[in-house]
Amino acid sequence: MIINCIIIEDEPLAMDRIKSFVLKVPDLNLLACFDNAVAAISFIKANKADLLFLDIQMDGFTGIQLLEALQKRPEVIITTAFDQYALKGFDLNVTDYLLKPFTFERFMQAVTKVYDRLLPAESSKEIIFVKTEYRLEKIVLNDILFIEGMRDYRCIRLPGKSIMTLQTFSDLEQELPAAKFCRVHKSYIVAIDKIEHVERDRIRIGNEIIPVSDTFKDGFYKRIR
Repeated sequence: MIINCIIIEDEPLAMDRIKSFVLKVPDLNLLACFDNAVAAISFIKANKADLLFLDIQMDGFTGIQLLEALQKRPEVIITTAFDQYALKGFDLNVTDYLLKPFTFERFMQAVTKVYDRLLPAESSKEIIFVKTEYRLEKIVLNDILFIEGMRDYRCIRLPGKSIMTLQTFSDLEQELPAAKFCRVHKSYIVAIDKIEHVERDRIRIGNEIIPVSDTFKDGFYKRIR
């Protein structure tokens, strides 16, 4: 899925940073950059943009005023150095709020939320981005069989391959939809729809047998029942 986006930012260094982040993501298509909100309005009305990266504190016409002026607006990720606008931004139903300076990883978390909101609810192409080595790997959620802890790493098992990441189980649990995934052991998260059977507190997924520990047993059985 290609997401057409616009950057509205009056600080040149911040503009360059956001632009460099956007250009790293193949599924983001940068339509235009503007250093003021007034110039952006007519472009937004004339062109189909899916996402705005929007600074709030700009001279003259602010980002909040731009949002209030648009009757039909794209998804919005606010980028600002001022946290006092967070509540107002969420009142306007923005997708996420990035407080400068933000990392590429935090940027990708916000972009993933945009994917989730733009994709139809029934779509099987829901995704997350996982940090592995020096890149962010796109993973289709429906492809995940289970996640296994291996010392400092988490191994995400997919059909035909595995992806290793240093992200913690806690980090991954925040990204994974609770309706589809369940922690069953300190070293395992399983995809509920990939479970073939459960016998004597052991889960079979494909050729793998995964233990259900006492700590997570009650929560797991409540989920599958």
